[in-house]
Amino acid sequence: MKIDHTNSLSRRSFFTIGAASAVLPTVLNAAPQTSRKFITPPEGKGIWISPKLGMLPKELNGKKLSLAERLGLAAEAGFDGVDFDQAGEHTLEEAYAAVQESGVFVHNAINHAHWSKRLTSPNTDDRAEGVANIAHCIRLSHATGGNGVLIVIGRGSDGTPEEAENRCRKEIRSLIPLAASLGQHILIENVWNHMHYDHDAPAEQSPQPFIDFVDSFHSPWVGMYYDIGNHWKYGQPQEWIRGFAHRCVKLDIKGFSREKNKFVDIGEGDLPWKQVQKALGDIGFSGWATAEVGGGDLPRLKKVREQMQKALGL
Repeated sequence: MKIDHTNSLSRRSFFTIGAASAVLPTVLNAAPQTSRKFITPPEGKGIWISPKLGMLPKELNGKKLSLAERLGLAAEAGFDGVDFDQAGEHTLEEAYAAVQESGVFVHNAINHAHWSKRLTSPNTDDRAEGVANIAHCIRLSHATGGNGVLIVIGRGSDGTPEEAENRCRKEIRSLIPLAASLGQHILIENVWNHMHYDHDAPAEQSPQPFIDFVDSFHSPWVGMYYDIGNHWKYGQPQEWIRGFAHRCVKLDIKGFSREKNKFVDIGEGDLPWKQVQKALGDIGFSGWATAEVGGGDLPRLKKVREQMQKALGL
């Protein structure tokens, strides 16, 4: 039986739209009715690539760029969309209007205050502010058409491993209903924060502690935003990708040299990109890969895009 999707509305879509109307009344008025349009990424791809918003200059050749112009620069460089990693600096209305004006897809949102207002903090006010910041990102990603938020869950130095993990788990659980109602994934990035890996141990560590933490939520709305370069120092990325499997929702892309013990441009260093490509194929990965390197003008952005395509075999 063929279903006419243009005239039908699924139960899930009905409740998602209902939830959206409860949190975004002003965003819907951010542009005139006649100018609203659906912004979508290119079709026919399995992996889409983007820069972080922070890689797009706020000023170029002596001219201050609007938010829409910055997004447009990403499209001009050949990217498929943008990860809105400066979400704390913008309102939902500003982000929505910039996407509408530029026609550039935003797939994710981040607020870097997660390093200072940590979900692991022993200070309840800091944790509350951290939750509010993530909630803003969830709403902004939804407003712009995205489907996720990247979070750093905190620092291991905020307490014992059990204390730090219990604090951030409790706060993340409080955000799942909002994320689920708006169709947004809460995605944990693996960073050098002394949690779920041994910062002082040698390489070839297992991703299992990360996997166990994600699985502890028993929720399809909590997953991994796996940064391939961040933990090449500590484990084999192809093994981590296979271990994360369906939990690996999005990717951060940067280079790292074990030999030099430092971050490098994408494709430089000794990260085994061919094995990464095979592992992504093995788990059937389809989603967004975002550069997290130094940005700049159009030639620089084009170079990063080309490096990403080569590294990922696109």
